Amino acid sequence: MNIIQRLARGPLLGHRDFRLLLSGSATSQFGSQVTLVALPLVAVLELDASPFQVGLLTAAETAAFLLVGLPAGAWLDRVRRLPVLIRADVVRCLAVASVPLAAAADVLTMAQLYAVALLTGVATVFFDVAHQSFLPQLLPRDQLVAGNGALETVRSVAQVGGPGLGGGLVQLLGAPLAIVADALGYLASALLLVGIRTREEVPEAVPGRSLRADIGEGLAFVLKHPLLRMIAAATAASNLFAALLMAVQTVFWVRVLDLSPGAIGLLLSVSALGGLAGALCAGPLARRVGQARLIWLSTVATSPFALLWPLAGRGAGVLLFAVGSAVVLFGAVVYNVAQVSFRQAICPPALLGRMNATMRFLVWGTMPLGALAGGAVAAAAGPRAALWLCAVGFLTVPVPLLLSPLRGLRDLPAAASDTEDGAGREPANATVAD
Repeated sequence: MNIIQRLARGPLLGHRDFRLLLSGSATSQFGSQVTLVALPLVAVLELDASPFQVGLLTAAETAAFLLVGLPAGAWLDRVRRLPVLIRADVVRCLAVASVPLAAAADVLTMAQLYAVALLTGVATVFFDVAHQSFLPQLLPRDQLVAGNGALETVRSVAQVGGPGLGGGLVQLLGAPLAIVADALGYLASALLLVGIRTREEVPEAVPGRSLRADIGEGLAFVLKHPLLRMIAAATAASNLFAALLMAVQTVFWVRVLDLSPGAIGLLLSVSALGGLAGALCAGPLARRVGQARLIWLSTVATSPFALLWPLAGRGAGVLLFAVGSAVVLFGAVVYNVAQVSFRQAICPPALLGRMNATMRFLVWGTMPLGALAGGAVAAAAGPRAALWLCAVGFLTVPVPLLLSPLRGLRDLPAAASDTEDGAGREPANATVAD
């Protein structure tokens, strides 16, 4: 029995299309984790990038959520999502493949890296929003937690094995050639998705309905929901400081801790064990402590471990960084499984694209700001000072959740449209009224 069969247990095991979706996610995630190591190393080792340039590169990777996030969701609610997933993988494959080709021709520049990061970011916006909106078309509501848990487990397994593979490839082949693995992963994902047989109906067009009105409806659904808006606030804060971390960690590892590419890959793989544990534990924990309670408890218990990052030093001190990352990632994955499953369950199908795009706009839109801030602070005061800012910032992440109705709930409402009061009633009415 292979890993996909182990993850797609119970009713999911016999679901052919979900297995293909899961397999596609596995191949693209492994490639992406290789590039997570390789692309910043291309900038730092091959092009001698400054801390601010590395921060700008990280910002370019996530800027698309600010630029096209909201209209992407509105548009995706008007089309079939599966063809979008396939085309986004093809675009990402071609964009990433241009890096080793340019390096081989000795014409690679930071400008190209920025362009590749921006283009793959735009494709990722459409892929991620379509992916989260397509899953409820494959699985019934009572299987969404299991489905999201399987997808998060695949992501976590890739986070464990991918960076180690990436670090080894960088050490063996050089950073540009290592990125070939990412291009191949995207290509394999596209080929697997082509085999999915589930076909969505084209959403019925509403006469006279504008894209602007559709965007407004998605914003209203999220911002008027007493639980979703607080989840968005907490996730936005988490991503702001996570982007700050991503912008400075490679510079910190190479120029402060003096780590080799292989050691960096090993560090990321060890750290990612926490994410794998979180994916495996999310379902049992949700049943034991309650899905609503788990959303805030996961952040309260794990965010303080971010303080270990700036305390890391050379030699055995590197373990502090690994332990901090492992625990924070454990909490992040548990949190994501719980809150994403809730979002998918309470949202009407016609609003899934706009809801997911609005959430991505709100929670990923902070990432370019965090990356730029990280690069600026690292350039002015050094990478360790930027890590202190990041660590202290992570302590604020649970605050919106603790101030929300979540703190008084054990479990979340089964569906917003089924409740007469509490979470979700106002957004459901808003959808009908518009």
